[in-house]
Amino acid sequence: MPGPHDTFVRHTFDHPENAAAELRAVLPEHVVSQVDWPSLRVESSSVVDSDLRETESDLLFSARLRGGHPLLLYVLLEHQSSVDRWMALRMLRYVVRLLERWRQHHLDSTTLPLIIPLVMYHGPDGAWTAPRRVEDLFEFPGLAREQWRALVPRFEYLLDDLTAKREEALKARPGPPMARLAWLVLRYGRSEELARRLPEWVALFAQVQAGPEGDRHLAVLIQYLLLMGDQAAHTAAGQVLNLVVGGQRTEELMRSYGEELIEKGRQEGLARGVTRGRAEDILRILTARGVHLDEQARQRILTCTDVATLDRWFDKSLNASTLVDVLDTLEH
Repeated sequence: MPGPHDTFVRHTFDHPENAAAELRAVLPEHVVSQVDWPSLRVESSSVVDSDLRETESDLLFSARLRGGHPLLLYVLLEHQSSVDRWMALRMLRYVVRLLERWRQHHLDSTTLPLIIPLVMYHGPDGAWTAPRRVEDLFEFPGLAREQWRALVPRFEYLLDDLTAKREEALKARPGPPMARLAWLVLRYGRSEELARRLPEWVALFAQVQAGPEGDRHLAVLIQYLLLMGDQAAHTAAGQVLNLVVGGQRTEELMRSYGEELIEKGRQEGLARGVTRGRAEDILRILTARGVHLDEQARQRILTCTDVATLDRWFDKSLNASTLVDVLDTLEH
């Protein structure tokens, strides 16, 4: 079940114009200048195989370069509350799996498409500190390190660390109002600063509301703020909404989403109970079969909220003799 960050980011950036704004802000200039941006589109979820879809937070885009060369842009939208040291390894696995899947459908091709991996991060614990290169995860002998580094995979992902960006810089990024407001909300959504900053974004809220699908975008924004913000942020969101759509509409939306969030909380509580029970069943089976489980593996299983993934792990655990039989790689 996707969380509130996943839902909000996917709603925002599966629109090509918003996705283009994010990609233009992060990709190297020589790439930006060569992409045929009107050709950018979101690939269907069927492009990414089931083993990669443990969350609903990743987006895959395709585009063409100006010379007609196909380009795949894989965007992993990272919403963990802490920095993931192993992100480079995870992203390498994603890219390899995407390339393998692409090869299955292009058997006559003698080359591979370009895939550019990008992580968007907005955790509350400060700037991103994990290695961005796979080679930085290896342990090398003290002497001749560069010679050893030449023997291991070389891979690097791009990073959009919103926590390192100032408000003025995010406001100044080119792009639709919804994209700029999303960056700001993601940047400050889990901080005490949110309530103070929201009134400064009234103009952006008004631009979102006045644009295409404005009412729908505004509703998603308010829902996210009610989910993530504290009481001060709720009050500030109501005041901003009142300035944009008027008192009566604000009261209707705030009451409607308040009731909806209560019901959603109840449903999510039930869902958590189901997934937690399934995860504990997997742990019991593996323990009974004598499979060693370190703490990292235990937490990965216990914190997984995707029912399909848990079902797959459960089926594999019935005949497992090692942990690798169940979890292909320990990504987190």
